Amino acid sequence: MKYTVVTGASSGIGYETALAFAARGKNLIIAARRKEQLEELKSEITRIYPDVDVVIREIDLSVSENAYKFYESLQGLHIETWINNAGFGNFATVSQQNLDKISAMLHLNIEALTILSSLYVREYSNVEGTQLINVSSGGGYTIIGNAITYCATKFYVSAFTEGLSHELNSQGALLQAKVLAPAATETEFAKRSFDVSEFEYHGTVPKFHTAKEMARFMLDLYDSDRVVGIVNGLTYEFQLRDTIFNYVASTR
Repeated sequence: MKYTVVTGASSGIGYETALAFAARGKNLIIAARRKEQLEELKSEITRIYPDVDVVIREIDLSVSENAYKFYESLQGLHIETWINNAGFGNFATVSQQNLDKISAMLHLNIEALTILSSLYVREYSNVEGTQLINVSSGGGYTIIGNAITYCATKFYVSAFTEGLSHELNSQGALLQAKVLAPAATETEFAKRSFDVSEFEYHGTVPKFHTAKEMARFMLDLYDSDRVVGIVNGLTYEFQLRDTIFNYVASTR
């Protein structure tokens, strides 16, 4: 049996992505901190797609060693696609940002993603039909005021994944590395970023996509041979592109 891993699957883009892949008959490994929401997702998938196997992993990936534990817990399962979706944002000036929150964000958005990507590449780079999709942001290509540190984490995700794509291609690897860069999406992202209990997108955010729409964009990227799936921050049109950052091959 082959599986698709989706981290951060308890809500938002991860939740809808799991449903979208289940609709294609893909067996799933769903991971997040909140087990109750994962159980609800599994129940929904089982009800609609009874032939799809769903494996739950309750894990806090902002704790570095948990990334290793999570990957090791999946040994023996064949992973066809790995989607690093777990992450969160922060809106505050650098001088006012909560450093405990920032530390957790750095661990999750950068460290855990790098560890899990690296472990997956080591094991699956020469396995046909495999994909690694890392979720970045439009803020991983444009610096947004009052979200500088968050954008910096997503610039890392974009650069790391684009560079990995070049590296895999130069090696003739079969694994494809891709990056999804959403713009504003109606999820719990804003609540966590502003540290508020409620946030209403309608009437507050001029343009945004739903998580279900973003999951469809995820599938468009999955189906394509392009490296980047990015939402235009002005038109909110979804675009499939080749790598965006400049890349210079090593001369050694």
